[in-house]
Amino acid sequence: MERSTACALAVCLAAGVVLYRVCRPSSAAEAKDTGAAEVANGVVGLIGNTPLVRINSLSDATGCEILGKAEFLNPGGSSKDRIALYVIERAEQEGLLVPHTNSCIFEGTSGSTGISLAMVARAKGYLCHIVMPSDQAIEKSQLLERHGATVERVAPCSIVDKNNFVNVARRLAQEYRSDKGRGYFVDQFENPMNFEAHYRTTGPEILRQTHGRVDAFVHGSGTGGTIAGVTWFLKQRVPGVRSYLADPQGSGLANKVNHGVMFADTEREGTRRRQQVDTLVEGVGLNRLTRNFARLLPQGGASMLDGAVSVSDADAVRMSRWLMANDGLFVGSSASINCVAALSIARFLGPGHTIVTILADSGQRHLTKFWNDAAMADLGHSVVAPGSLDEFAQLLSLQGSTKP
Repeated sequence: MERSTACALAVCLAAGVVLYRVCRPSSAAEAKDTGAAEVANGVVGLIGNTPLVRINSLSDATGCEILGKAEFLNPGGSSKDRIALYVIERAEQEGLLVPHTNSCIFEGTSGSTGISLAMVARAKGYLCHIVMPSDQAIEKSQLLERHGATVERVAPCSIVDKNNFVNVARRLAQEYRSDKGRGYFVDQFENPMNFEAHYRTTGPEILRQTHGRVDAFVHGSGTGGTIAGVTWFLKQRVPGVRSYLADPQGSGLANKVNHGVMFADTEREGTRRRQQVDTLVEGVGLNRLTRNFARLLPQGGASMLDGAVSVSDADAVRMSRWLMANDGLFVGSSASINCVAALSIARFLGPGHTIVTILADSGQRHLTKFWNDAAMADLGHSVVAPGSLDEFAQLLSLQGSTKP
């Protein structure tokens, strides 16, 4: 009896050891990746490792797996949390920022990066001063203020103008003085750490979550950091993976990628409503090359991008309403153009492919503009969800965007 009991105990112990070795994380980093780290180290510990969500309506209709990285689940509500944390921690490592010394972080932003910076700054013991164009949704300013940031709204104007929101932020950082602290200008458009943040975090997460089975990555470009960082990471590790730019109307980047010339149709027509780009989509699209985006178009080398899809404001609005009606996804304007482009790429590549895009932020930051039905209707955009995706196919065909 004792012998049989001892044998049974030995078997149980052996099984337990095997189970432990199979299930336990092999490192602290792996513990975080697998969700085994149950307690986050402050709010910054919540940043990253966002899930991939299958966008069922688009996937079922195309026969592809169209996956959206749910960056709106970051604690600051957008993908910009990643660069805020990465840039600030690098500045600390280099001695450029010291917590609790009245140091102030300055940035020019359309909103989301500012919110992320304000959150991380408050968590780490810094002041934050954000300069943004006055035509951005007012709820972004309100969120910034609730995060304790000083907010300065300036009239929209070209980057070559000294009063451009980016140039104002740079100047304020240079002029800032306190007893012990200093001003630090993040410079998200030109700062290579923007690229590095997504190369080191977003790209590896996508590779792990798809088990390396990804055929295309689709994303827009504001600063260029996300699309550049993810594209470089995936192309170095996934043979044959393609990368496409999703570009709003009024931006010249799509023509730069597809034809080598920076040009937007609105420049020919002379009907531009805004200085930056003629679109209601906030935070995406430019008529200049940032240092981050330029990494995708190396001089003397082959482009890292396989094409670009131009997306109209009308299609962006319609896609946002489609996703809410059919998937329950409440996303912002940049995520909407990403999904229009992903649908186009899926039809171009054909069934059986896996396409990943970014759902950068929620529609909660766009209630007074992009998600204001009356405001969109005044601009002539339908706010009724399309009856089927065939309606998008017809519109995209008319725009010549179905074959990037």
